[in-house]
Amino acid sequence: MTIEVRSARGGISFGVKAQPRARRAAVLGEWNGCLRVAVREPAEDGRANAALLASIAAALGVRADAISLAAGERSSRKVVVVRGLGAAETARRLDALASASLT
Repeated sequence: MTIEVRSARGGISFGVKAQPRARRAAVLGEWNGCLRVAVREPAEDGRANAALLASIAAALGVRADAISLAAGERSSRKVVVVRGLGAAETARRLDALASASLT
């Protein structure tokens, strides 16, 4: 299964399944069409969201200010918007992340 990438206002969006308070921070692969990401920070005061966005930005190779949370601020299922990458390039990078996490 692949991660669903959509055009969004100001960039490209995709779903994320967040796992706060994990033992280690990591991209865990694909989950129901979303990118599954674990972060060590707790889901308090936006700390997990900030860590999640920084982790995804680093994994995709984009600047931290090129990524934002579009939906799901208080949910484990989120929608992230990335600016500066096309849909095809974003999909390619997400597929590479998801498949690398399987090995």
